[in-house]
Amino acid sequence: MVNKIQLAYVAADGLFMLMGVFILAFSVIVGNIRDEEPSNGRQAARNLLYQGFPLTAGIVNAVFIFVTFLVTLPGLATSARKWIKLAGYMAVVCAIFSMCLGLYLWILTLKSRGDFAPLFAAQTDQVKSLMQVEFNCCGYVNSTSPAFVTDATCPSKAAAAIMRGCATPISSFANVFLDNIFTALFGVVGFDVVFVMATVCLLKDRKERERFRHIDEKNGMGRI
Repeated sequence: MVNKIQLAYVAADGLFMLMGVFILAFSVIVGNIRDEEPSNGRQAARNLLYQGFPLTAGIVNAVFIFVTFLVTLPGLATSARKWIKLAGYMAVVCAIFSMCLGLYLWILTLKSRGDFAPLFAAQTDQVKSLMQVEFNCCGYVNSTSPAFVTDATCPSKAAAAIMRGCATPISSFANVFLDNIFTALFGVVGFDVVFVMATVCLLKDRKERERFRHIDEKNGMGRI
């Protein structure tokens, strides 16, 4: 007879591993594209945001998820509870790790306006112009702080003076962008919790089966 609890555990284990693939793929892809030459203002702002992402920590988290998944395999191949229990503890660590990464990105949304100022100021005039054109603004705080770059959006000092600075539209873009990513990370934590719950259920099921097996063995010995 198929053990439905173990099947549920296998499904949760597979989803848990897929979350590791998601984190690893995201960290590697972002690490490869964040230094690309931007072709528009949104890409420029996005790449600057990527500079502050804890990508190394994300890769470490993904590797630990894969190790946890490997630990579950001998537990599934045998009826031993120790491997499943160890994987459960490791999954809790993975969940806390992912939660910390999500909280880190959430904190970035709280100070994105101030943190982006030095990044904006350090860019070349070409990159600044891309962001000015994309977000319809001049300078960062205002047209003089830092000084605007002359382009189609800010053709002169007089025109730039009546335009808003880029701080507000860029920080709004940054907040929405970061919200999506840390929400996805909290979703990963949700899958981790499901896996931990499945682990607890499987451990309880195996413990009960072991207890009944001992009872059956005793009853069989008593009839001999």
